[in-house]
Amino acid sequence: MTLPRTPAQTVGPYYSIGLCRRPENELAARGEPGALELTGQLLDGEGAPIGDGLVEVWDPAGRRWGRSGTDSDGRFGFVLAKPDALPGEAPRLDMWVHARGLLRNQLTRVHFPDEEAANDADPVLSKLDGAQRETLIPEASAGGLRFDIRLQGDRATVFFAH
Repeated sequence: MTLPRTPAQTVGPYYSIGLCRRPENELAARGEPGALELTGQLLDGEGAPIGDGLVEVWDPAGRRWGRSGTDSDGRFGFVLAKPDALPGEAPRLDMWVHARGLLRNQLTRVHFPDEEAANDADPVLSKLDGAQRETLIPEASAGGLRFDIRLQGDRATVFFAH
């Protein structure tokens, strides 16, 4: 007798379906004052790119969001402007990661490297050790910021309960 498969056995990758609904990954117009490009790679625990993932960014007030699928090299990208900080926090973006093998999406944050004083005072960042904190702050790159997401392993990105 063969038992039916459970949802946990039949998970994704189904992310191209969601991309058909909202393919935009621009939260700000290119060339708009303050607009910058946020790019990165989605990587598994061995450092291999995840080519069928989906990354969403949200400003913490929930006013703007964007979605980017990953290409065959795990790359994603957004054009955005730095959001205003919530009271008592550093400016940040909330980022949701969806990928094969994850039964629940993962929540992380993107803080801005030019906000050192605000980052030092942020109630979440200030509780993390240096290596953990580094996983939430992108590196400056030509024309914007680079933020790689590592699901596991060496230098794994910090994820939060939700």
